[in-house]
Amino acid sequence: MALRGVWQLQKLVVSYCNWGGSSRGIRAFMESELPALKQKNPQLEVVTELSRGQHPYLKGIYRNRNERVVCVKNMDPEQVLLNATRLRNSLGRKVVKRRTRHVTKHPSVQGTWTTAVKF
Repeated sequence: MALRGVWQLQKLVVSYCNWGGSSRGIRAFMESELPALKQKNPQLEVVTELSRGQHPYLKGIYRNRNERVVCVKNMDPEQVLLNATRLRNSLGRKVVKRRTRHVTKHPSVQGTWTTAVKF
């Protein structure tokens, strides 16, 4: 995703095994879908790395120095492409868990309104 017009995903690392059965889908992805992905996203640096005996994964490296790793073992090429586009479209921020259900700048002094209020 672009933040202020700048794509946040800087590098996409595709790690696979050329022998293992769990990498079958990512090898097919590299033959069929990866060249089109590179052509549609010239701002993205795509690196393939061979790691024998390991399960395949996609690693996204973002401009804010965060990394996201997605395991793609035993996935179809379409599912691998979906995960790669999800990495491209995300901002790379850490997921923040909110402590309250209702988030506002000015919280109510009287409390949060609910439908279960009885008069």
